[in-house]
Amino acid sequence: SIVLKTLTDITKYPHYVERLKELLGMNKETQEYTIADATSELFMPTEDFNEYLNLLKTKKNIVLQGPPGVGKTFVSKRLAYCLLGEKDDSKVKMIQFHQSYSYEDFIQGFRPTKDGFELTNGVFYNLCSQAERDPDSKYVLVIDEINRGNLSKIFGELLMLIESDKRGQKLSLTYSPDSNFSVPKNLFLIGTMNTADRSIAMVDYALRRRFSFISLSPQFNDKYKQYLVAAGFKSKFCDQIINGLNALNNEIKSDKNNLGDGYQIGHSYFCPDGS
Repeated sequence: SIVLKTLTDITKYPHYVERLKELLGMNKETQEYTIADATSELFMPTEDFNEYLNLLKTKKNIVLQGPPGVGKTFVSKRLAYCLLGEKDDSKVKMIQFHQSYSYEDFIQGFRPTKDGFELTNGVFYNLCSQAERDPDSKYVLVIDEINRGNLSKIFGELLMLIESDKRGQKLSLTYSPDSNFSVPKNLFLIGTMNTADRSIAMVDYALRRRFSFISLSPQFNDKYKQYLVAAGFKSKFCDQIINGLNALNNEIKSDKNNLGDGYQIGHSYFCPDGS
């Protein structure tokens, strides 16, 4: 047997140790994850979370949108775990779009090497291949800041294949015209988007009709108060925080000319552990 702790302590290459553990199947530590587990970590009502999870199962592509700090990324990971039924990060991949992100990064493209150029597969291509080899399991790709990328350019011809009723259909790729590629039915997409971000206008209609958009809002409610009290804050002080922030957010929402719903202050900024 391998003494993992000793290897970790003495080697100058800890990433190699992690890769070695993965190849030997020693990194496979998962635990069951239920809706009750998810909602115990969230301030939203259980019925809302159930609705979002069912939408993900049927539509296969959703976008969580809302002001900064409402826990969009946090919620997306909980939705992914519940969809899988276990907390298995090997089946949940997370990336972030930005203005320089391209089709070549996401799907496939040529990359320079010391001998010239080599055709290299991107993160989405690799995850689709992994999901296709394991049809009995579900896989989730979380795309943070999905509206910051040039979406039509990044998805390219696969914009059609991500539709739930087009899953499994074959299509040739830009850099591989002689081979067929498909998006498997067991792969799900979750995007996140800040509604305060002006680049939201870049989300074109072609993508909007392929994703279901879910709006999240600040949750300064009773569950949030219970969380603060459990963290050691006095009940009266919690009431002051909640009443003050709700009043401030109401002012922000009412200012339709300069601010509005998308500029509210999220609850995650006022969570002691930073979650």
